[in-house]
Amino acid sequence: MARFQNKHVIITGAARGIGFEIARQFAREGARLRLLDRREDDLAQAISSLQAGGTDVTGVVVDVTKRSDVIAAVHAADDDAPIDVLVNNAGIAYETGFLNIEEEEWRRIIDVNLTGAFFVAQAVARKMVVRRRGAIVHMASKNGLDGESGYAHYNASKAGLVLLTKTMALELAAFGIRVNAVCPGYVATPLAAELDSAEVTTAFAERYIPQERVARPEEIAPLFLFLASDDASFVTGACLTADGGQLAGQKPDRSTLARLGYSV
Repeated sequence: MARFQNKHVIITGAARGIGFEIARQFAREGARLRLLDRREDDLAQAISSLQAGGTDVTGVVVDVTKRSDVIAAVHAADDDAPIDVLVNNAGIAYETGFLNIEEEEWRRIIDVNLTGAFFVAQAVARKMVVRRRGAIVHMASKNGLDGESGYAHYNASKAGLVLLTKTMALELAAFGIRVNAVCPGYVATPLAAELDSAEVTTAFAERYIPQERVARPEEIAPLFLFLASDDASFVTGACLTADGGQLAGQKPDRSTLARLGYSV
């Protein structure tokens, strides 16, 4: 039987990119889906695509920074069917030098990536605590574990999400709720394409990523399914990194590899 047969899964930021791929893979495993996103047109397209494959899926247009709207959406979802899994994926990013970040931009990043994730997680966890079961998986980032120039606000938001994950895991374990995070490196998504040209992406991968390429959404999504499944029944408070080796250390260049006796 599929791992998530008849399980009710909520996914935020699910209309495109990694969020949609996560939804698609949960659907393939039999899940009943509730997608939350602020982009109405993209959400409608995502739902139509999943329904065409026979998935039981509904969607709600929600801005995760609006706490009352989040609570209403979570209450409605749980009334429809008890929530088994939350994937907290909604997030945004801007590239701006630290000295040039304006207050509005700082607050927007923190509000969506960290405060919004908190609003959704708290609302869902309050439902899960009553039933003493559930799995929550946050979309953190490699940037929450080390810095990257031009993304001070994004880095700070994801670092906060890493510690939110760990603290939630500590407090909610007694209620049978597991809380984990996935920390991807560079992934080829619509958001990434808005930030960097193909040339910039290729140069970045060659310079910084040992595997010398960026990830595809379909390589990241399975990590969310693993952490939400019974296969990870003894995993909580973990931050699973998938970055092509970027955090392993300084990537050697070709001359260094040659000096070490490698023929590449």
